[in-house]
Amino acid sequence: MGRYNFRPQRVYQATTQLLSTGRLTAPPSWYEVVGNVPPPQILVRTQPIEHHRRSRTKKPSKLFQPQNITYPEDKLRREFFGDHPWELARPRVVLENDGRDAQTEDWSRIRQPGRPLDGESVVQRQTWLMENIPNMSKAGAYDQARKEFYEERLQEDIERRVAKEEALATGAYFGKSMLEVGMELEDRQYEKWREWAGREVIEAKQRQAAMYTGVDNSSMAISADDPETIAGLDELEEDSIPAQGQ
Repeated sequence: MGRYNFRPQRVYQATTQLLSTGRLTAPPSWYEVVGNVPPPQILVRTQPIEHHRRSRTKKPSKLFQPQNITYPEDKLRREFFGDHPWELARPRVVLENDGRDAQTEDWSRIRQPGRPLDGESVVQRQTWLMENIPNMSKAGAYDQARKEFYEERLQEDIERRVAKEEALATGAYFGKSMLEVGMELEDRQYEKWREWAGREVIEAKQRQAAMYTGVDNSSMAISADDPETIAGLDELEEDSIPAQGQ
């Protein structure tokens, strides 16, 4: 076989031979496209574009690896989501209308029309403050963007509560809340744990009793459905001793 596998480059020629011999009745859907635009014949991988120059030479093993592309906002994102990890659990919309949404957004305010408030809003707002406000430090821009973010989130929470109260007043039913569902799941797990703990206590007592009696632990387990156990209980009831004084 050699080091290189050239069979993918001969797919068009092989398909042409199969069509000419009649082994294929109809050409595949890609046949004409590959014939008009054949794949390149260059097998040498070109060196990637340098995004930033380095003084030291690269190792031969890392010569053709792509460069790491970083943006100034990456550090701001790590800082914000490190302080607010639960923001990553919120649903986010990454769909853009025409690909030019960033050109129509004005980050002189944190609230953007048609865009939900999220952690990216804080990052873009902080970036705008650092670039447009004189003598604005990174920490100061971060504090101001967070303050505006908290105020907007508080306003959203108030509006949500008021809308729910109005809906309940008109007869709406929302089912169980997230807290109630969480409590039910917790109670269910607690019941499972209590059953498991009860079995563990019984087995521990049986092992402890077997240590002094010399009886195997498996022989001490008594089942109410065992025929021998039922017969023994019946004999005890028949031969029971009458109470004292009778």
